[in-house]
Amino acid sequence: MPFSHPGVSLEDVLTLLLLAPLFLVFEFWQLVLSERYLGIKQISRGADPRTLGLSEVTAFFWSVVLVAYWFWMLLLLAIPFGRVHGLGLLVVSTLGYSLRRGAALKWILVILTFEGAIRLGLLFSLCAMAWRRFM
Repeated sequence: MPFSHPGVSLEDVLTLLLLAPLFLVFEFWQLVLSERYLGIKQISRGADPRTLGLSEVTAFFWSVVLVAYWFWMLLLLAIPFGRVHGLGLLVVSTLGYSLRRGAALKWILVILTFEGAIRLGLLFSLCAMAWRRFM
């Protein structure tokens, strides 16, 4: 079934969906950083991750990608077959953030891991669906 939706071109959709694998890699990277700064070793040492600090370059790129990621999730709402994934990503991210804000430090890693796993699943599903639909 070829793509057709008024006001949305195939090129726009493909460009938007080509970012999904990049954000899949970003999600994995976030899980690695979460383990590094909030991992079991850090918790057992009693270290506060806020005192460990990221390098300025890492913090800058992480912040820029996070803003781009949220913008991309919002743009997914404009694509008919990406709408459910975009909404799911937004809900999981918002819910995870609200849970992390009120959680004790030792529970933040657990919440981040589950949140990241769900987002990875949604992104993988979106990539697979786009591959089947357009290739």
